[in-house]
Amino acid sequence: MKRFLTSITAALALISSLPAQADAEKVCGKVTNHYGPFDYRTANAQQRYLVEGAHFDEGVRTLTKGKTGPFGGDIDYTLSVFPNHPMALIVMERLTEKEKKAVPTGARYGMDCWFDRALRFRPDDHVPRLLYVDYLIRKQRLEEAVKHLDYVAETTQDNPLAQFNAGMLYLDMKAYDQALRQAHRVLAMGIERPELRDRL
Repeated sequence: MKRFLTSITAALALISSLPAQADAEKVCGKVTNHYGPFDYRTANAQQRYLVEGAHFDEGVRTLTKGKTGPFGGDIDYTLSVFPNHPMALIVMERLTEKEKKAVPTGARYGMDCWFDRALRFRPDDHVPRLLYVDYLIRKQRLEEAVKHLDYVAETTQDNPLAQFNAGMLYLDMKAYDQALRQAHRVLAMGIERPELRDRL
């Protein structure tokens, strides 16, 4: 019961820190598409093949060869069908850094919007949220980062990998008490991940 209440409290705190959905949709668009959108975690092989084969092949993933035009357009389409596609989020961020533009050529949105769309689409998917935390830390937006990271830490206590990654990100923020808590949680799950322990 205590864990349940803690999770609810964390969720409510996070929700109160986010803009209203109508505002998010105005800035970052509705999460709709003529094909999909689909949850990348549960998409079937045909759904993935149709999109990735046409828009997110090796050339696009490595930003070495476009598929249908500018890289941004292909990654944009991939994220329109699979808003929580982790590798597409990573590659879009790499493209943003490479082009040194807030919105890459061919894309409709900047990174904050792509992360917003992923989280609005599947709030329970901790992978895009952890990617967003990493992004926020590198942008020195630590107050935002810690709210999302606290949410992950409190709602994935049955997931040792999520707990470990949360601990590593707490360390990146120099939040040592929280990182130590995560290290104890991971150890209690019987998972040996010395990277977190050694950094502490």
